[in-house]
Amino acid sequence: MGNKKMKIGILSAGGDCPGINATIRGIGKTAIVEYGMEVVGIANGFTGLLEKDVIPLNEQLLSGILTLGGTILGTSRMKPFKQQEGDIVSDKPQLIKQNYKELGLDALVCIGGNGTQETANLLYKEGLNIVGIPKTIDNDVWGTDVTFGFDTALTIATEAIDRLHTTANSHKRVMVIEVMGHHAGWIALHSGIAGGGDVILLPELDYDMDVVANCLIERNQKKKPYSIVVVAEGIKSGKKKNAGAYISKKIRKMTGLETRETVLGYIQRGGSPTPADRILATRYGTYAAQMIHQENYGVMVAARGNDIVSVPLDEVGGRLRLVEPDSGLVQKARYMGVCFGGK
Repeated sequence: MGNKKMKIGILSAGGDCPGINATIRGIGKTAIVEYGMEVVGIANGFTGLLEKDVIPLNEQLLSGILTLGGTILGTSRMKPFKQQEGDIVSDKPQLIKQNYKELGLDALVCIGGNGTQETANLLYKEGLNIVGIPKTIDNDVWGTDVTFGFDTALTIATEAIDRLHTTANSHKRVMVIEVMGHHAGWIALHSGIAGGGDVILLPELDYDMDVVANCLIERNQKKKPYSIVVVAEGIKSGKKKNAGAYISKKIRKMTGLETRETVLGYIQRGGSPTPADRILATRYGTYAAQMIHQENYGVMVAARGNDIVSVPLDEVGGRLRLVEPDSGLVQKARYMGVCFGGK
């Protein structure tokens, strides 16, 4: 780049989650302090690139955001390569390319989940210098061992299950808790094991309600006073019903046991990130700035074992990291008597 000061943009797209601000801080501070770059934040995901809605970021603005949940830049689910009804701009990718040049950007960091990384790869193919960072509470981005946001959601879900134990025991009830996870059951699996769940139902594993009902009846017959059922929202649940309510109703009908459901919902996506997520987000952010300094584009920052590495965006888009039915954690839980609804 010669003596020209590099100018980079940062955006967060898709759903919000704890740790985005820690990532923005990691990228921005490293870019400014270590590499002398100019940094701008792009508002509301890819929408901000269409509207040239940018915020200059300096060390002052980046201070004090490490612990904040959500994202100071805002986010949106707008996908520039997907034409939607009512769209005013017919060629969004072309406008983004134009605005990228007019803003004087040398590189763009895209913080987001699967959809964001897919868009990031398409923009890279259009000639933009892109580095992606994996973010989602669902932990389902392919190519990385873990996404930031997952540990916080897991901690919140586990704490909720802990609280349900005491009320379930008091009333001798079956408690059903529904956690997030449309396609991937990572939150349900990990919080179910960490929270001492008796039944765990995941989108990746087929379940039989007869097996679930028999498990709960057997527990009752063994004088176990209550049971905890952890359900991922994405399991097959009949007529488009809320998964937790569907399972709860089925259990009541098939066992006669008093059953209540709790839907954790967006609580899992809010609040301050855990220390583990703050550290992971910071590592991702600093490494992304390093990738830009090295002019290593078309990559996503990823965790592999104890290392932070880069993987080609081309390999990430359109793929999901799902729970394997025969994974070690599922097997260990089965050894301890956890029911996954299979025969």
